[in-house]
Amino acid sequence: MNGSKFDLAVPGGRRKAYWDLMAVDHGFIRLLYVNRARVSEKLYRSGQPLPAHFPGIVRRGIRTVVNLRGKNDSGWYVLEAESCKKHGIALVDFPTKSRDTPSKEMIHGAKRLFETIAYPALMHCKSGADRAGLMGVLYRLLHENRPIEEAMDQLHWRYGHMRQAKVGMIDYFFEQYRAYSAATPIAFLDWVDRIYDPSKVKESFMSQWWANLVVDKILRRE
Repeated sequence: MNGSKFDLAVPGGRRKAYWDLMAVDHGFIRLLYVNRARVSEKLYRSGQPLPAHFPGIVRRGIRTVVNLRGKNDSGWYVLEAESCKKHGIALVDFPTKSRDTPSKEMIHGAKRLFETIAYPALMHCKSGADRAGLMGVLYRLLHENRPIEEAMDQLHWRYGHMRQAKVGMIDYFFEQYRAYSAATPIAFLDWVDRIYDPSKVKESFMSQWWANLVVDKILRRE
């Protein structure tokens, strides 16, 4: 990536990028556990893929990788961009947040994303636990029209998601829709546009200190 402090073309640039990926971004953990799972027949979710994972990604026929972490000047990003280019895979940057209520703009953007990317696709965040779960729920709601109870299975402890921490704001957001629609049936996007107030939902959510300690300090999630 031109202008990057992790320029792979300069002497030592690749070594520096790999150090950033493996040590700073905790990529050594994903050597053994990338937290990959299916959202649907044509969509996968995972943690940050390493260059070594791309042969397997290619074997699955993946045509698009959706980066939920956003474009930034880091070793993991330049190596991912290089791997996608090498294997002819489209890389789409779609930044999301794990410790905030989803904006209405992001939700509509996700709908457009799901309608326009080439499938099969893989979407990933850092660990594959929280932002990948958020987008998994949105995919099932917006693209497959599944019931909210079935869609929310994407937010589960088996993916490493801990709803008691601040990242549980994602669960809380969807639970507000589930409760409202149970009393007053309404389509998800109609609720988002007409009823949903991101600031009020955020203000009313309460996390637990011990869970924040695990997620933020021990697991060091984004």
